Amino acid sequence: QVQLVESGGGLVQAGGSLRLSCAASGRTFSSYVMGWFRQAPGKEREFVAAIRWSGGSTYYSGSVKGRFTISRDNAKNTVYLQMNSLKPDDSAIYYCAAGQDTYRISSYYTATPYGNWGQGTQVTVSS
Repeated sequence: QVQLVESGGGLVQAGGSLRLSCAASGRTFSSYVMGWFRQAPGKEREFVAAIRWSGGSTYYSGSVKGRFTISRDNAKNTVYLQMNSLKPDDSAIYYCAAGQDTYRISSYYTATPYGNWGQGTQVTVSS
């Protein structure tokens, strides 16, 4: 059974940085795609970033590209989201997700491939 545990959220001032971690367990993830999504109060969940475990190709939403970086550590089975130049609009609960890497790349930007989700970690950016 796949388990995803996020950590690293918190309160930060605008312009600051945070690094989120997602510790994955329960299987081998070499054929998986890992994603980060976020959901702010009153808003729909939205895609943030994704990485293919095999090969390491990365994908970003337009709103975070250039500010956020997704990466993985194979030895630790952990995915990271480095968030720089944070804005109040980045405030949300951030969720880690994992799914089989068998979909078209365009699907990585949606929730479709991701069958496993973590509990989420709160990120609050003050102005």
